[in-house]
Amino acid sequence: MRRFMALLLVSAGVLATCPPVAVAGSGTVIRRTSYGIPHVLAADYRGVGQGLGYAFAEDNACVMADIVVTLSAERSRWFGPDNLASDLYYQRVNQSTVVERHLAGVSKQARDLVRGYVAGFNRYLAQAAQPCGGAKWVRPITEIDVWRRVHQVAGLTGSEGFQDAIVSAQPPGVPTPAAAPVSRPEQRPGSNGIALGRQATAAGTGMVLGNPHFDWDDSWRFYQHHLTIPGELNVSGAGLFGVPVVNIGHNDRLGWTHTASEAQTMTLSKLTLVPGDPTSYVVDGETHRMIAEQVTVSGTTRTLYRTPDGPVVEDTRALQWTDTTAYVLRDANHGNLRVIDQWLAIARARSVPDLHKALVRHQALPWVNTIASDATGTAYYSDVQVVPHVTDDQRARCGTAADIGLVVLDGSRADCGWGTDSDAVTPGRFGPSRLPSLVRHDHVSNMNDSPWLANPAAPLTGYPSIVGDVGTERSARTRMGLDMIGSNTFTLSTLEATMFGNRNLTAEQGRAAVVAMCQANQTLPASDGSPVDVRAACSALAAWPGTGDTGEGSRGAYFWRSFIVLTGRPGTKLWQVPFDRADPVHTPRGINAGDPGVQRAFADAVRAFATAGVAVDVPLDAVQQYEGIPIHGCRGPEGCFNVISAQGPPRPSSKIPHGSSFVMAVELTKNGPRMSSMLIYGQSADPASPHHTDQARLYAKKQWVKGEFTEREIAHNPDLTVRRLR
Repeated sequence: MRRFMALLLVSAGVLATCPPVAVAGSGTVIRRTSYGIPHVLAADYRGVGQGLGYAFAEDNACVMADIVVTLSAERSRWFGPDNLASDLYYQRVNQSTVVERHLAGVSKQARDLVRGYVAGFNRYLAQAAQPCGGAKWVRPITEIDVWRRVHQVAGLTGSEGFQDAIVSAQPPGVPTPAAAPVSRPEQRPGSNGIALGRQATAAGTGMVLGNPHFDWDDSWRFYQHHLTIPGELNVSGAGLFGVPVVNIGHNDRLGWTHTASEAQTMTLSKLTLVPGDPTSYVVDGETHRMIAEQVTVSGTTRTLYRTPDGPVVEDTRALQWTDTTAYVLRDANHGNLRVIDQWLAIARARSVPDLHKALVRHQALPWVNTIASDATGTAYYSDVQVVPHVTDDQRARCGTAADIGLVVLDGSRADCGWGTDSDAVTPGRFGPSRLPSLVRHDHVSNMNDSPWLANPAAPLTGYPSIVGDVGTERSARTRMGLDMIGSNTFTLSTLEATMFGNRNLTAEQGRAAVVAMCQANQTLPASDGSPVDVRAACSALAAWPGTGDTGEGSRGAYFWRSFIVLTGRPGTKLWQVPFDRADPVHTPRGINAGDPGVQRAFADAVRAFATAGVAVDVPLDAVQQYEGIPIHGCRGPEGCFNVISAQGPPRPSSKIPHGSSFVMAVELTKNGPRMSSMLIYGQSADPASPHHTDQARLYAKKQWVKGEFTEREIAHNPDLTVRRLR
């Protein structure tokens, strides 16, 4: 083992607040700085894994235990029969041994990291008194539990979103619970990412703004941490619960973030069935039988079906299993455990060229773009990830008419299966050379639209359409993000201010016109033709400044949100200036307040608020809260960058299901990184923890947490505590 520098001489399991001193030896040291952020120092991957697992368990042992119950297909046993669909899905995955079989492709470093993580988590569990209130479903975790979590994360926007459709798929005539609609995450993972090069920063450095939009539910939260192996690894940022790496973060020379990619990572195949035998299908005239699998959970046995490509899926709409047709899901991330090695390689990259090489070498990112910058002031965008090899020609030859927003191929022809590229790390995928990337010295960004306008001055084209489109209207959030970047020259403080400026593009484009319209019309016709008094709503919008800030000035923001949703109905001509491909950043624009559809939407919004018993001037503070703390921000479709997807309107709820989560602004200077961060919902999902709401209170005041990266910075933190694990 390597010998440590700057370890803290404290006994195992004993906390201290003394300054660090140099010692030699092995073990793991966990330094916690303000807001409970752990900085783990160890001699090897197993050691940093142990420290991270222990620290994470201190904050979130019960959440991880719950995740393990889910992945072990034991929810029905502990939490009742309503969990049967989940258990059938995960039991099928576990019976397939897909995780065990693909561990052979994982590096020793990744295996050691997970092994240490498990040891650290279980060490805390063994020391804790009555963890999770003594719940019987809490048990020590295993390495397979963690790898199952890794596999779950890799498949989040693929098979994971089709659980009900997989477990309810049954041949015609076989009694089974009613098939569920195609199931996807309640809120698709989204994000904003901006990387600034030396031409866009005052000091000529690189900067990165990371702003993932994720579920705020316990199991999909981020956890902030810093991992150091002297001479090998030094990375700080945040990772999803249960995954022992930094997903979004920085080292001393490079910062990066990810956004959910528009690339489709799965396809469906439409099978032609043998007449009279709905579990047999035909490919190029040859008959094949589906593979029947018996899956048993809590005394319930169900036969599920698959082909070599993947499971049969069914819903009650476009994907019905009939006497002639069935559908099979093929997920490009099935068996993808290499994501741990991919994120470790990113963490070790020291420059944009290093990062690109790491993405090309592993090609294991599951469903995300990468946005990065380095200390030379070089900015980088990439969609090098896992993408099925389905060319545009193949889509034209083999595509079917099923309109569900996914690629559906003709499963009766072998030439409609996935192809492959010679430089693809895994067969059946596009190689990195076919996927878009861009290097700039001004800026790149992505706000979940396709790669086309990563930088409007250098549009990306020529990539396969399964990656995304070209030349189409960008979302209001994308246009807001591009406008925020503009031609500005940023410092770290102006980047922070831009993030929490809470601008609202639709309000900027049309609030004044809408107010003028409703001031001229005290009543407006609703969709059923009846008149609606709109004076109160009009007054609220007239006084509202048009942002997602909280406070008394937010009265009208919630009503605007409801109104904008209703303007999306068919027949409404919302914009005065339509989308123009020659000016995609600034079009469409100008709300057409004189359009009858816009006016009906306004009246219908007023009526909806009255029906719900909610005042049209309700402040955001009353409808966007986390544990009673007002949360600023607004929804992406409004044209808001800082996304907070609160419930409603007009049916408000204090729960925030989705939105900005871990926010990072980092400047990569020649003298090291300067970073500010905000983990809005805190390090711990436990309401009893002091780190459950501490950062939310900062967020409410738009205050950031100053990042501490060097040993000196960590040692001088006023809230420093230290634990040594031998």
